[in-house]
Parts: sequence; C-alpha cells; structure tokens
Amino acid sequence: MSSFRELLVPGMGEVGRGQRGRALEAAVRAAIRDGRLTQGARLPSTRDLAGQLGLSRGTVSAVYAQLVAEGYLRAKHGSGTTVAATPVGSESVAPPPVAVVPRWRYDLRPGVPALSAFPRSEWQAATRAGLATLTDDDLGYPDPAGLPALRTELAAYLGRVRAVEAADVVVTHGVAESQSLMAQVLRGQGHRTIAVEDPTHPGSVEALTAHGLRPVPVPVDEDGMRVDLLPRTGCRAVLVTSAHQFPLGVVLSPQRRRALVSWARERDGYVLEDDYDAEHRYDRPAVGTTQVLDRDRVVYLGSVSKVLAPAIRLGWMVVPAALRDRVVDHKRLSDLGCSPMPQAALAHLLRSGGYDRHLRRSRQLYRRRRDALLSSVASELPDWQPHGVAAGLHLVLRLPAGTDDKALQEELARRGINAPALSGYALSTSPFPGLVVGYAALSVDRLRAAVTEIASVSAL
Repeated sequence: MSSFRELLVPGMGEVGRGQRGRALEAAVRAAIRDGRLTQGARLPSTRDLAGQLGLSRGTVSAVYAQLVAEGYLRAKHGSGTTVAATPVGSESVAPPPVAVVPRWRYDLRPGVPALSAFPRSEWQAATRAGLATLTDDDLGYPDPAGLPALRTELAAYLGRVRAVEAADVVVTHGVAESQSLMAQVLRGQGHRTIAVEDPTHPGSVEALTAHGLRPVPVPVDEDGMRVDLLPRTGCRAVLVTSAHQFPLGVVLSPQRRRALVSWARERDGYVLEDDYDAEHRYDRPAVGTTQVLDRDRVVYLGSVSKVLAPAIRLGWMVVPAALRDRVVDHKRLSDLGCSPMPQAALAHLLRSGGYDRHLRRSRQLYRRRRDALLSSVASELPDWQPHGVAAGLHLVLRLPAGTDDKALQEELARRGINAPALSGYALSTSPFPGLVVGYAALSVDRLRAAVTEIASVSAL
C-alpha cells in the first residue's frame, strides 16, 4: 500500500501532529474529488493506514467514519472501505453557468465605497466579541425586528449623530429591503402609487414597482424635490434622499422639509427618508434629518453599505409606532429576520467606537479622492462643471449643452471606463447632460488617469 501513502502525503503537507487527522481527512476528500481515488477503489484497513502514516488507529477510524457520513466512502462489514459509487462533487455534473461581470479598467460607478479600506481586523475582532455575547437562545431563530443589543446601539448612535428619535428601530438587510418592506405595508393600506425624485436610483424604482407601487416622478432642482408639485401626483407617500439627493447631490432645503411634513400630515401619508450618504459631508456638518420634524409621519432608512461594505447586508428603519407591527410582520414572513451574528458584530463595533473611527478615516480618504478628481477635471475638462454639495461617494459632472451623455457613456465603456450617464437615472427628461462619477473606490492616481482618458475621448 505504499502507493496509497504516496497518494495522500502530498495533500497532507507539513502539518503539526495534532492536525494530521484533519489533514488526512482533507487529503482523502481531495483525492476522491479530483479522481485520483476512483469509484470503487478499496482503501487500506485502519490499522494498515495508521501504521503507514504514523497515526493512531482511532484517528484513522474517525476520518473514515466522517467521510462515510459525508458520502465519499462506503463501509461494509467484512468487505472493508471503498470509494462510494457516486462520489460527492463528481465532475460529471456540470456547474451552473456563471454570469460574466465586466472587468472595467476604471470603474467610476456611484455608490461603491473603498472596499480595500474595509476594517478587516476590527470587523474580525468585533465578530469574535459579538459572538461571545450571544446566548444559546440567541442562536435560534432571531427576533424579526433585530437583535435587541444592536437596536439599542443603533438608537443611541442615530440619536447622537443624526438627532433621530429612534425608539422603534427595525434591523433589515439594507435600504433596498427597507423600501420593499415599506412598499408592502403601504400597499396593504391601500396605496397604489408613491412619489419619487426625478432623477432617482433605478433600484428604488424597481423595488417599489415589484411590490405593487407605481412610482410617480417629481422633478428635483437646486433645493431638492419640488415639494410644491406633490399635490398634483395624487400620492400619499413619497421617497426622498433629503441629505444628499441621489444622483444630483443637492440637499432638500429646510423650507421644503417643513412643507413635505405638512403635506404628509394633510393627506394622512408618509415620507420615506433615505438618509443617503449623510455620513460623508466634507465642507460642513451634515444637515439634520426630516424625521426630527415628525416621527409619526417620517420613516427613516439607513444602512452600513456606504460606511463599511455592501456585503455586510445590514441596515435599519426607524418606523412610526402605527406601522411598526406591520413592518416587523412582513419582515418575519420574508426571511424570519437577519442573522444575529453580523448584528452582534455591528453592535460591538458601535459600542467600542470602531464604527466612528472607521468613519473618520474614510471621510479623510474620500475627501482626498474627491479633491483629486475635481482638480483633474478643472485642469483637463474645464467646460465640465461639478454639481451638488461636497458630500457622499460620487458627484455629477455637468457636460456642455447639447452633449449626448448616453453616447459618451457607451464610448467610454468601449475604452473600459464605467461612467454612467445622468440621463440613465431620469424617469422623464434629464435636467441636463452629465456623468454620475463615483470616486471612493479608486486611488488618487487612478482617478487622475481616468480623467485623462475621459478627456481624450471627449475631444474626439
């Protein structure tokens, strides 16, 4: 059986004695998967293999038992141990097709943070610390409203940094799910339409439409949504990004915030306030929320996607008391609640100050990148004007009148540059030709290089 030992030893590698059982298990599994151990092949007895590898017979027996349980091996009394007739992971089963994601030379799409700056070590430590706080009961099916510890930390954090009255926090998988849950609740109350900013995020339109609400566009100008036009829509609900309108980057003025709340009160309606990019303001403190004007009429939405990473899939809603039970019930029926483990990690990160520390670092990083982008545009594309306040992870570059921004987007894409056209976010007519440029995910040097290439294309 020396050939069998030679077959396994390369897969086991140089490991410590206490780890050799796990290494043997992995080596046999790998040999079956890649065909080095074929179907029906007979394995050495536990005594024989233990002697070959210098392991205890009990260790080899445990490895065989585990692989039998997984379906890799078959053990029959009196006939020894053989490779199963249908090994798990057989290459005869074709994997499902994988969607091809374009690999851009310069990816300037908006809404993507600096994923390379994600605080991996802090998140890892927070995951360990958070797991240690979970009781056995916490590992069962979760509270659909969210882990109580995280809701407590979020309420304190939102009250401290955004002055949000957060007595009724519901934890979600992000703003997209929050919008979907609210669409279901509103639909159940008889709503069939909802007013949205124009231009707006196409994902919001898609989510609202999928859950039975027809978005009605309302124009945006330098002071945010044209609230005076809301009565014409016939809607009793509205979705706004008041702190940093997406994509134009303007701020809803105080006068319009008050008018918005008055409109909701008069029509027994609701305002869905997506606090988009509110954490990242570079020229002054972020403006307050609309929610503080009327917690009974404004549903406050937020997430960690722009501060930490979209992959964490955690967000929150601060829900009026009259809607909370309905929201939580829809959340329960949707997915039984978010996993307690990442919730516990986020709670620890908030409690320990790690979230605030990372936010301070990322603000400085994004401001440098934004400044570099603006400097390069001013130098190489002086006719292109930035639009919106100094905030967020993107800006709009207003192109010269008459420019076909969609055609420019397509030409840039052919050069490997992903820079979406503003017209792609408009539900009716785009306010002006422009590009919606994200700067958070690229280094200063790469941003400058991207602008140089964009300038060469625009000059053609």
